[in-house]
Amino acid sequence: MKTTIFQRAVFGAIFLLMSIASPSSSLAEQTFYSWKIENYAIKKPLGGFTGNAQRGRKIVINQDKGNCLACHSLPIPEESFHGTVGPPLQGIASRLNKEQIRLRVADEQKINPATIMPGFYKNPKENNRVDDNFWGKPVLTAQETEDVITYLMTLK
Repeated sequence: MKTTIFQRAVFGAIFLLMSIASPSSSLAEQTFYSWKIENYAIKKPLGGFTGNAQRGRKIVINQDKGNCLACHSLPIPEESFHGTVGPPLQGIASRLNKEQIRLRVADEQKINPATIMPGFYKNPKENNRVDDNFWGKPVLTAQETEDVITYLMTLK
């Protein structure tokens, strides 16, 4: 059976919601470090952390963390399902700089209010309709977010 773009979008959204609704141990101990937008970018690393591309790649794949594959295609051939709801992320580091990618991962709605992409390091005070396990916490820690950003910067 051939799936339509709409069916893929629905499946991607379901997987994304499942990933956000799955509690993880790191969520219980998170601290939110505030950030500031300058010229459609977040200039400073979140919490002052330095990212690690290998950890970031694992988070991107992990259904209990970033789960980016639910909506985006990425150059990760060992994973069979790649979503088509969001834009492909191959070559993103050729199109955007690190600071611009940081804002998109932290809270894409600051750029595109109509997006369905969740803010992975969104200010928890701006959250609405959040599972009790996530109340007052971002989806990813500052370290995990910086790891994802560093991995995405390898995609030139």
